[in-house]
Amino acid sequence: MNEELERIVVQELDSLEFDLVEFRRGGTKSRPLVEVRIDRRDGQKVTVDDCARVSRAIEARFDTSGLLSDRYVLQVSSPGERPLRTAGEWRRFVGRWASVLSPAHGGRFEAKIVAVSDVGGGEAVELELDSGEHRTVPLGEVKEARLAFRV
Repeated sequence: MNEELERIVVQELDSLEFDLVEFRRGGTKSRPLVEVRIDRRDGQKVTVDDCARVSRAIEARFDTSGLLSDRYVLQVSSPGERPLRTAGEWRRFVGRWASVLSPAHGGRFEAKIVAVSDVGGGEAVELELDSGEHRTVPLGEVKEARLAFRV
């Protein structure tokens, strides 16, 4: 059922030109909770109006799907500190700062995403630290990464 719910969410987001950042299902059987984190494809920040528009579209599909009880709760929100999981996501955010956890490269650090390239048969991200030092980190060695907000 989770796959079917997620499929519905992705279809609605595609039609509205948003990306799914995260999908979670929780709550109880009688009061299911569906959490959806979205991002805009045009690079702009997600607004409250965006969340409301997406919520209405998803609710209309959920209400006719028969997959959830009538008492479900849907929460649609912006990505916040968006996770970086795929090479495509890293490429999309070149020029932005990321908080990276890579034990093989010194643990957790923040760096600016410079590029993503093929290195030794796998993809790696080139990062620039505050000090100006450049680090190439194979994506397979990144345990966790999220966009970092800097002013």
